[in-house]
Amino acid sequence: MRRRRLLGSLLLTVAAALGTAAAPPPTARAATPTVPLDHVVPAPAAVHEGGTPYTIGAGTRIRVPGGSGDARRIAGYLAGLLRPSTGYALPVTTKGGDGIVLRLGGRGTADLGAEGYRLRVDGRAVTIGARRPAGLFHGVQTLRQLLPPAAGEHRERAGAGVPPGGGWRIGGGTIADTPRYGYRGAMLDVSRHFFTVDQVKRYIDQLAMYKINKLHLHLSDDQGWRIAIRSWPRLATYGGSTQVGGGKGGYYSQDDYREIVSYAADRYLTVVPEIDMPGHTNAALASYADLNCNGVAPPLYTGTHVGFSSLCVPKKVTYDFVDDVVREIARLTPGPYLHIGGDEAHSTGHADYVAFMDKVQPVVAKYGKTVIGWHQLTGAHPAKGALAQYWGYDATGAAERQQVTDAARNGTGLILSPADRAYLDMKYDKDTPLGLNWAGYVGVRRAYDWDPGSYLQGAPGEAIRGVEAPLWSETLSTSAHIEYMAFPRLPGIAELGWSPRASHDWGSYKLRLAAQGPRWDALGIHYYRSPEVPWPAG
Repeated sequence: MRRRRLLGSLLLTVAAALGTAAAPPPTARAATPTVPLDHVVPAPAAVHEGGTPYTIGAGTRIRVPGGSGDARRIAGYLAGLLRPSTGYALPVTTKGGDGIVLRLGGRGTADLGAEGYRLRVDGRAVTIGARRPAGLFHGVQTLRQLLPPAAGEHRERAGAGVPPGGGWRIGGGTIADTPRYGYRGAMLDVSRHFFTVDQVKRYIDQLAMYKINKLHLHLSDDQGWRIAIRSWPRLATYGGSTQVGGGKGGYYSQDDYREIVSYAADRYLTVVPEIDMPGHTNAALASYADLNCNGVAPPLYTGTHVGFSSLCVPKKVTYDFVDDVVREIARLTPGPYLHIGGDEAHSTGHADYVAFMDKVQPVVAKYGKTVIGWHQLTGAHPAKGALAQYWGYDATGAAERQQVTDAARNGTGLILSPADRAYLDMKYDKDTPLGLNWAGYVGVRRAYDWDPGSYLQGAPGEAIRGVEAPLWSETLSTSAHIEYMAFPRLPGIAELGWSPRASHDWGSYKLRLAAQGPRWDALGIHYYRSPEVPWPAG
């Protein structure tokens, strides 16, 4: 019943956007149409529509009862988003009253967990309540989607986005929302091509819109080392001096990295740094000859072939290097995770691979972090509490899958990133000008139409910690490239991680996704207009 109501409301909304509904006469000052409360991506857990809408107008205030510092900061963030497009002052105050009310704790929030929220709209107020600050922030992202697309525009003339009737209406009703999985990630490969701090921040803002809560940064690979390590300075200054195709590369100073981590934390994303090893290490091997078994540094590498490099497993200096790198990055990273890679180590023998992982995982634990590795880690001895990130796909052999599911049954948690579903660098189709196709073509429906809970047969449900959408950058070098490959597929992965399984339906999802297009236009996001999605005209 709810699905039919949802589908009906979505069809009406998209039809209106396409111009099939009757428009008011040019002279009419019609009330602003409201966005249905269930027209949100990711789909909320529970929606009850009805009651009087609320209108944001010149007198609206953003209220933070109790004056919590976290709530005040989130209120300031919301005001900063809306002031440029409305021209309204939207003052933030700790005084009670009507308006937009952000409330932390109190009655009715105990069941919302660390990231859930409850949003209630009536004629007097929009109230967002949450148990923890992350939930309050996620509720603000939902509120943004209940406003017209113009709410995201930073216009030259303040207030240019306000409709002729004055004010923006939000439909009456209630949303109660909590995530399905606690790990909802996106990975950005800054090693094949380097992306600046501002480019990473731009992507963080886009991820936050869809309640992504982990930013996995792939900081080292054959083509470039991207984080300054004071005890091994040539890693960045020499190993970071190039990229795919031979460009100038780049690296983050430790202050740059702190800035990224802080910016992400303000948007409730935890940074997961990755130092890939023992393979994918040519940039490090080129920087320090002693890391090579033969004591000879190879040249810097600007191609895209994989599997040819390896740290020297028997050498003591290898573990001095690992200890120093892990120690410095762990100190810079407040989040609980450190990713040690471990994939495509084709130049490392199996026995050496197992020995290496047996020595490196305790180093990560020594510095207070939980190990994450690509799923090849399950071919060694995953540490207690470790997470394995599965990137296999339809062509992955049964023995390799079995290895992963066996580890899951023995307590290893899984993050699902199937390459032919979640890899955002895969081409949409044969005509896509960017990306790769080694895992096949990944259209928007294919990226959405799978269930993390049942994807890996034999893996217990409790082992699935969440999903992640990796974006490898062999062919990507600009923010426009990132956005073209991430949108519109990223919101679908975000929905798989957040929304209840019962809400999963391509027919209704594609309509909700289509309504995001005008928002991306307003925000200047360079997305791919997939023919699978019924985008509004114009």
